[in-house]
Amino acid sequence: MNEFFDLEQRDGVAHLRLNRPERLNTMTPAFFPALRDAVRELHDAGRTRVLVISSTGKHFSAGMSLEVFAEAPRGDAEPARDRRDPHGEDQRQAIGALMEMLDTTTPRARLSFQESLRKLIDCFSALDEARFPVICAIQGGCIGGALDLATACDIRVCSADAFFTVQEIQIGMVADLGVLQRLPKLIPQGVAREMAYTGERLGAQRALAVGLVNAVLADADALLDHALTLARAIAAKSPLAVAGSKFALNHARDHGTAAALQQMSLLQSAIFDTDEMAEAIAAWQAKRDGEFAPLARIAPL
Repeated sequence: MNEFFDLEQRDGVAHLRLNRPERLNTMTPAFFPALRDAVRELHDAGRTRVLVISSTGKHFSAGMSLEVFAEAPRGDAEPARDRRDPHGEDQRQAIGALMEMLDTTTPRARLSFQESLRKLIDCFSALDEARFPVICAIQGGCIGGALDLATACDIRVCSADAFFTVQEIQIGMVADLGVLQRLPKLIPQGVAREMAYTGERLGAQRALAVGLVNAVLADADALLDHALTLARAIAAKSPLAVAGSKFALNHARDHGTAAALQQMSLLQSAIFDTDEMAEAIAAWQAKRDGEFAPLARIAPL
């Protein structure tokens, strides 16, 4: 548990819950590596079969905290110190680091900016690259950076009050953490472009109609119950076959058919396991959950 989210795991289902409802679950600079590290630790350990990401409070997340920009130092000015925040010094340091990253005044600074942005993008790519599916359960607003996070997940479900918006256009910037690259592969190009150009909200029913979400539930409680039920259904399947399916789907999304089929022959030759299949068939016929070993742990370098 940290200041941004709780993380628990049971029977192969990991549940990461954003837990700053009083701040609308906004994302400070420290949030990004915390999320990346948590997901990659699950990835490396091999015990997780599905990850559910949910939230607390009225909104899933309002995206990047605007306080970061509002309190940012200008010129020689010092960032404002929040005397109510016991982590005020840490926040000042994080803001200072972000402002250093955002410096584009020289060619060297711009080169550094590019590398820093790649590192931020990588924090959400960890979800896409994980060897388990990620289900995102969204209530209320999924705004700005939160939509970047949601589009990096495998499956999205939402409550009836949910809405989605590419908020960055409202503050005069291009969304840059993956939503413009992933959203057009999830929904029609015209809808994605309208969202990107206008910042208008896409409501829950419209999100369902265009394929951004798989289901709309009545409220946050029903939403979480649905997401966890779906996660348990996936966790009952062969983790080897589920991981292989995710690898194949991601490769097909990002490559042409011929290249994806070639990759499929290599992938299947690597993971084809008749013992795993025998247990899966027996479990299916007996209408029970299969008993499968977890994926192998990835040794640290």
